[in-house]
Amino acid sequence: MNQSLFVQIHTLTSYSGVLLNRDDVGFAKRLPFGGAVRTRVSSQCLKRHWRRFDGDGSLGDIGPSMSVRSRRTFEAYVLKPLVAEGFPDDVARAVTEKLQAEVLGTAPKKAGKAKSGGDGEGGTADEGAADARTGQVTVLGRPEIDFVLGVAREIAKICEGNAKKAQEAAKATLGRDGLANLKSIRLGAGLDAALFGRMVTGDVLARCDAAIHVAHAFTVHVEAAENDYFAAVDDLVADAGEETGSGHIGSNELTSGLFYGYVVVDVPLLLSNLEGCKREEWRSADRTLAAEVVRRLVRLVATVTPGAKLGSTAPYSYAHFVGVECGAAQPRTLANAFLRPVRPGSDVLEAAYRAIASHAQEIDAMYSGETDRRFAGLEPVEALGDVLGPRSNLEGVATWTADQVRR
Repeated sequence: MNQSLFVQIHTLTSYSGVLLNRDDVGFAKRLPFGGAVRTRVSSQCLKRHWRRFDGDGSLGDIGPSMSVRSRRTFEAYVLKPLVAEGFPDDVARAVTEKLQAEVLGTAPKKAGKAKSGGDGEGGTADEGAADARTGQVTVLGRPEIDFVLGVAREIAKICEGNAKKAQEAAKATLGRDGLANLKSIRLGAGLDAALFGRMVTGDVLARCDAAIHVAHAFTVHVEAAENDYFAAVDDLVADAGEETGSGHIGSNELTSGLFYGYVVVDVPLLLSNLEGCKREEWRSADRTLAAEVVRRLVRLVATVTPGAKLGSTAPYSYAHFVGVECGAAQPRTLANAFLRPVRPGSDVLEAAYRAIASHAQEIDAMYSGETDRRFAGLEPVEALGDVLGPRSNLEGVATWTADQVRR
C-alpha cells in the first residue's frame, strides 16, 4: 500500500489598490520570475493570517490549543505565575532561567542586552522581566508550558526561599525523569506548530517538521504599482482658511494584481504530528482531526486576506479560482504556468485560466499524472476546460478534500 498522500491547493486571487505585504523600507515585496519582476506576498505573512483568523471556520476553534509564539513565554507563563503563587522573585527568576536553558538549549537573554535592543516591539524591557525573555521568538504549546510550570513549582519548593539552591534543586528534580515527558505529550507543541512546524535548539523538545508547505504568492503578470500621494488635513487650520490646511504630506506604494498561491499538505506527516503515530502508520490513525484541519485550510486559503493598511485600502478579496489535487506522487507547483507573464492589455483572468489549464495538461502528458482533482471558480471557467477536474463550490471542494484524507 502506498504510504504517501499529498493535498495540493492552487489559488488565483485578485486585489486592486493594496499593499498586502511590505518589505523593510515599506514598499511592496517583489520577486523576479521568468525575466520579469512580480509583486509578492511572503509565505510567513500568509501563514500568520491563516493561523490568527478568528472568524467562522478558524483553526483555533477546532479544539486543540494553539501554540504560543513569543520571546516572553517563560516570563508570562512561568516566572509571573511563580511570583503570583508566593515564591520569592529571585527564586522564581533563578528557576525560570534554569528551566529555560534546559528546555530550549539556550541561555536567557540578559537584561542589559534586552534593554539596549528593546523588546522587538518598540518598548524597553524592565530588568527583572528581561531576564526571562529569549533572544528570538519561541514556539511552545500550552501543554508543554503547563508541564514546565509544574516542574518549576517542584524546584521552587525545594529551594525553600533561597535562590542559591536553584541549581541543586533543579539537578535533584530533573535527575529523576527530567523533562523527557515533554516529548510524549500528544499535540504538546500546539495545533499550529503541528501544522506549520517549529525549529528547536534543545534536545528536550520534540521537533515538529511542517506538514503544511506554503509558497510565496506572486502576480501572474509583471508588477503593477503606483505611488499614492496623500495629505492629512489639519481641520483647525483648514477651518481658519489658512493656506491649504495640510498637516502632513506623504506617499505610499499601492499595487494591484492577480496572485497565484500554492499550498501543499503532507498528510502522513500531518497525521504523525497530530496523533503521535509514526509517519508510515498514518493510515491506521484516527483521521478525524486531520480531515477537519484540511477542510478548514481550503476555506482559509481561499477567503482570508493577507492585508496591511486595512483602514486605507480595505484589501478584502476572495479567490477567483481554487483548485485541489490529491495523490501519492511528489507535489509539483503550477507556478511555471506563469513563467511567461500574462501580457498587459489581455483579459488577465481568462489568460491565467488558460495558462494554468494548459500547463497542467502538459504536465499530465509528460509525467502521466495521477491525481484526483476538484475546483471552484468564477467565470470565465470555460477557459479552464476539464483538465482540473469537476467544478464545485468552495464548500464542496473543501468537503471533498477532507474526504480524501478521511478515506
